[in-house]
Amino acid sequence: MKIKRILSLVLAIALMAVVFVGCDTDSTDDSNTSTDAAIEANAKLKVWGPAASLDVLKKQAKAFEEANADKNVKIECVAQEESDAGTQLLNDPTVAADVFGFASDQLTKLNLAKALLPVYTDYEDKIKENHTEAAVQTVKGDFEGQEVLYAFPETDNGYYLVYDKSVVSDEDAKSLEGVLAACKKAGRQFIMDAGNGYYSCMFAFTGGLKLEGLDGEAQDIQKFNNYNEDDVVASMQAFSKLFREYKGTFTPASADKISAGFLTKKKTCGAGIDGTWNAAIDSEALGDDYGVLPLPTININGKDTSIVGMIGYKYIGVNAKSKYPNAAMAFADYLADKDCQKDRFDELGWTPTHKGVEVGESLGTKAMLTEAKTFVVQANIIQQFWDPFANLGTQLYKDGTKNDTKTLKTLLDKTLANVNG
Repeated sequence: MKIKRILSLVLAIALMAVVFVGCDTDSTDDSNTSTDAAIEANAKLKVWGPAASLDVLKKQAKAFEEANADKNVKIECVAQEESDAGTQLLNDPTVAADVFGFASDQLTKLNLAKALLPVYTDYEDKIKENHTEAAVQTVKGDFEGQEVLYAFPETDNGYYLVYDKSVVSDEDAKSLEGVLAACKKAGRQFIMDAGNGYYSCMFAFTGGLKLEGLDGEAQDIQKFNNYNEDDVVASMQAFSKLFREYKGTFTPASADKISAGFLTKKKTCGAGIDGTWNAAIDSEALGDDYGVLPLPTININGKDTSIVGMIGYKYIGVNAKSKYPNAAMAFADYLADKDCQKDRFDELGWTPTHKGVEVGESLGTKAMLTEAKTFVVQANIIQQFWDPFANLGTQLYKDGTKNDTKTLKTLLDKTLANVNG
């Protein structure tokens, strides 16, 4: 048993026989085949999931109950959006869900509050083997500063380029310059929420800036990599010049304006930066003209450079105060496994993190899986990150602001200082 699993031993009621749990009793080697402790008999679990996925969650809970009928496990599924799950859990962990979905930017907060039960050893080994590397996020625990896995990957969540093929060709879509030129020619908008830190961080990330976890006793200091300031500023400048050159075509607006622009009788949007959450409505609006690709390149000082954005994940956590930690851990593992991820992909369009799930021709999912290899992961991030980067984005396209090298260096320095200010 690894040293970092001491807590799981304390919380487990007993180490007993190996149990078999899985989404499919005929699963292959990557199904649930062993646990650190046996499921408690007569376990009653409360599980939180977003309202849109509740029917699927209930179906999966029923299957888990049937697979563990000898233990008489009962599961109650309750609607709770992932964006608020962490806050709701911390309000009163003793009455909160035993198992819950949450967004990756809540991982640090939940860890600092000691609200998450560390993933048991056998489950951790399987997760690291079967899920995409970027989706497996560890944070510093109480075990001599070791990195600890506190949650199961559920799905990745991020943005990509979506475009109307009658306006933007697949070739145009390979570069931001091509996208903007095609939209301008057709009198259509290119929409991007460039004043939102979730998107505008790409202006610096494309130049090589990265997040490297947290520092400080309370883990309240955002660490950045040893970036090259000239490269980051050059990236910011390249975006700024394009936005100003294509003023009127480039439109800073929320992502929901993209699908709205596709749906209007006289379409106003030609392309935009949208995400998996709007895939269904974008696809329906454009039909055969629906196009999706990973974020394109941008020319920086004569070199076509792939744009790097931020990719978020949704995780499944186990409440450290659960009365039935072994059953809760087994159910969380079950939800993260291949068959359950396949269910959510087929019925909800959620991009799988499990490498064994075939995604077929899903354009958005293919784009996300490609971007996951290079994008900066939205985890181990402090809340103060968002507003300074939102301001950075606004300054790059705002009328009357300068975008010379000296001004942008100052903007970058102030942005990073304000994150930790």
